[in-house]
Parts: sequence; structure tokens; C-alpha cells
Amino acid sequence: MPELFITIFFISILLIFLGTGIWVALSMVGVSAIGMLLFTSRPVGDAMATTIWGTSSSWTLTALPLFVWMGEILFRTKLSKNLFKGLAPWLSRLPGGLIHVNVVGCALFAAISGSSAATVATVGKMSIPELRKRNYPEKLLLGSLAGSGTLGLLIPPSIILIIYGVTVQESIAKLFIAGIIPGIMLAIFFMLYVIGWSMLNKNSMPKMDETFSFSQKIKQSGQLIPIIALIVAVIGSIYVGIATATEAASLGVVGALILSFFQKSLNKETFKLSLLGATKTSCMIAFILAGSAFLSLAMGFTGLPRNLAIWINEMGLSPYVLIMVLTLFYIILGMFLDGISAVVLTMAIIEPMIRQAGFDMIWFGVFLVIVVEMAQITPPVGFNLFVLQGMANKDMGFIAKSAFPLFLLMILAVVVIIIFPEIVLWLPKQMIQPLK
Repeated sequence: MPELFITIFFISILLIFLGTGIWVALSMVGVSAIGMLLFTSRPVGDAMATTIWGTSSSWTLTALPLFVWMGEILFRTKLSKNLFKGLAPWLSRLPGGLIHVNVVGCALFAAISGSSAATVATVGKMSIPELRKRNYPEKLLLGSLAGSGTLGLLIPPSIILIIYGVTVQESIAKLFIAGIIPGIMLAIFFMLYVIGWSMLNKNSMPKMDETFSFSQKIKQSGQLIPIIALIVAVIGSIYVGIATATEAASLGVVGALILSFFQKSLNKETFKLSLLGATKTSCMIAFILAGSAFLSLAMGFTGLPRNLAIWINEMGLSPYVLIMVLTLFYIILGMFLDGISAVVLTMAIIEPMIRQAGFDMIWFGVFLVIVVEMAQITPPVGFNLFVLQGMANKDMGFIAKSAFPLFLLMILAVVVIIIFPEIVLWLPKQMIQPLK
């Protein structure tokens, strides 16, 4: 079977390149060039130049550095402190107490960041010392923070949804809106776990002596108003059709700069650091996307995606079996690769299978992000675990065990959206189309 041989060839060479420490983007470009030289008569240099330029000059992709920059600016503000102060009075009386600040704080920061690692770092730098001071159990503290940090990949604006949308040529705005309800659902699952754990382990939970009057709660909530206003402005402008994803990203950057200015955290140094951080992250992602586009082109010239789709169709796998296989595949892949690399490395082969099976590509994007989220809290390459290990001074094994129940809740979320796909698709169907 020629396509099976070509598939094995591509995967083998790619694994050799990655195993020797070559960058992901360069590995994909190298594999693509070798594959085209061996299996096609197309001019490699011309194809590479055209594809990389076409991908890099995509208007849709301009949303990516803007959203990354917005997150970088807010990461350097007093946001983590304000999140804790604003949320603590409302959540302290729930079973589980201030642990809920981890979940709700991560959900809120996810809506202005798009990065899982940044979400964990921002919320964790304030919540870890505060919750330790109040003697909350380490297992619940770190587990809830590791799991909730993954919401940064799902709740819009999500960097990985932008990458997925560019890769499969789907609407970024619809993908963003599709992630809202599943993101809220996952946050509710995490909060229910915190409530359940705290009720089963009452002796391990500290007693809450601090009480707040209603007026104090309202006063403290003033810390959250600028953050919520920025979220509503960015996501709301996309939903009602006032702005495209790129225009909303520009609005977010301006809002973040204004917010940091009034918080007196914007100066020459923080501005420069935020700009450099956004540039480095955006260049890395753009380079990976360019390599992915060239790999997709090389595979297209060999006829591999089309033949694989036909092969999968002839196997007669039901859509549910295919999704189960892909879930397991991405969980295993995510143990060794970061989420962005896992998506761009595989979509050239996976996309035709999914389209052939009849799945909605917007739905599959949200499904894929939830599955990739799981990789953020699974060793050996779980980035949230690495971030927390540095912040909490705990070994990787302890943090991974603490986060395992939330990993199971993500599997439950995947099952729920498979059974009820309208959880993902209902909100995008209500969207007003953007003016442009």
C-alpha cells in the first residue's frame, strides 16, 4: 500500500528530526522538502517560498500577535492581586472556600489571555501564597490551579483556536464563540469537584472566620470591573458582528494598555518586556505554522491525505469509534508535544479524515482543544505542571497526581460534547455576521 509506506516515511523522518533536538518548524520543513524530492516532480524551492509567504501574510493570522500582546501586557499589571481581592468575598462561603478563586480567576484571565501557562502563572502567583497562608490543602490548591489553567486554551481568545482556524481555514470568530459554553461547562465541573472534595474532607479544610458585608463585597468587586469590561468589549464585539477577530484583538490591546496605565503598571520597561514577550511567542508560532503549511502542501502533492481519507472510509469505522481513537491518539501525543505542535503536526492528515466522517469542523476544533488541554497536565511534557513546579516548589509527581481528577473531568467534558454537539454549535449559529 503506497500511502501507508509514505505515511511511515514521513512520520519516521519527522521523529528522527525531533529526537535530535531540531526545532519543530525546521523539522516539518525538512521532512516536507525530502518528501517532495523523493515522491513528486514539483520544484521544492518555489513551492516552499510560495507556501511560507502565503501562510505568513494571512490577514487572519494578525489576530495572533495582538492577542498574545494583550495577555503579555495584562500579565505585568496588578491583575492577579485584583482578581483575588474581587473574587474572594463572593466565593469564600462556598464549600471549598477560596479554592474557587483558582477556578473562577483562571476562567476570567483565560478570557483575556489565550495562554494556558500565562493563566496558571498569573493566578498562581497571588493565590498560592494567599491560600497557603490560610492552610488550604496542597493537593486541592495545586490540582485545581493546574486543571483550571487549561481553560486558557479554550475560553476565547484562544491562541490554539486561532492556529486551528488558520490551518483548516475556518472562521476564527465562530471558533471563539463556540468555545464559550464548553469553557464555562468545564469551569463548573471543576467547581463541583472542589465542592465535592471539600465536603468529603472537611477535616482538611480550614475554617473561614472572615466575613464580608454586602457593601464590602460590592466595594471589593470594583477591582473586577475593568477586567470584565475588557472581556465584554473583546468577545461582545465579535459576537454582535461589530468587529472581526483581528479587529477585536486590536481593541483588546488598546484596552489592556489603558488598564495598565491607570493601574500605574505601564512604564517603559514593562512596555518593552510585553512587546518582546509577544514578539518571541508570535514568531515561534508563526514559524511552526509556516512549516505546517509546507508539510500539508507536500502531503497534498503526494496524494496522501486523499488516499488516507479513502482508506479510513473503506475501513467502515463509525464516527464515534474514529473520535475515540483520535482522543486516545492526542492524549498520548500530548504527553510528548505541546498543544500547538500536536495540532499543526497532525492536521494535514487528520483533517480529511474528519471531513470524510462528516464532523463539523467548528465542533472538532473545540473537541481538539479540550483533548489538547489534557496534555497540559499530563507528564512528562505538561507545561502547566512545569509552571506550577517552579512556583510551588513541589515535585512533578505530586502535582500530576493532584491534577488527575481534573484530567478525568476533561474526559467527561469530551463525552458530553460528543453526545450533545449543540453545546458547542448552538452559540455560533446565533452569531451576527461581522460587517467585514
